[in-house]
Amino acid sequence: MIEAMADFELPETLMMRPARQPVVGTAEFRAAMAGVAASVGVVTARMGSERIGRTVTSMLSLSMTPPTILISIDIVSRLADFIAKTNGFSLAILAEDQDGVGDAFAGRHDPADRFAAGEWSHWPSGHPMLMGAVTALDCEVIGSIATETHVLFAGAIIEAETNTGRQPLVWQRHGYHGLAGLDGSAS
Repeated sequence: MIEAMADFELPETLMMRPARQPVVGTAEFRAAMAGVAASVGVVTARMGSERIGRTVTSMLSLSMTPPTILISIDIVSRLADFIAKTNGFSLAILAEDQDGVGDAFAGRHDPADRFAAGEWSHWPSGHPMLMGAVTALDCEVIGSIATETHVLFAGAIIEAETNTGRQPLVWQRHGYHGLAGLDGSAS
């Protein structure tokens, strides 16, 4: 059922079953998740000469052995298609002063202009690499988990750069914050 929704075949997918109990409504879920502070990241991929990306807060460290992260991407998006077809993606954890990059990839700019925000290079894999990020990772997809609307891609980290002199940009209560700004005021 899920694969029929997507225009591509998911690699080694673990399907999830429907909940046995009624789930909360969308508004209640959004309100609950607004209270969660999360680092702001940008997931990008390249296929041929085309680059694509999206701002995300749904990402997490999965395992140390092998070094693996999970990212959540809308299952019918072009980004999910790129990731599935190239078997890879990159993730940049934005620094406090990179909120313009976050806005660009969150859809607040024309998609053709997204990569004009920030300074970009590329990994040996060809996937985009954001310069000046707190952490930048290049990943190979080693599995995925599909829900009705999203796919969790497990990415083994094949390249990593960390800038310990930078502080992360955080999203909470529908706004950007620095670590010192989590008292409710935007940084």
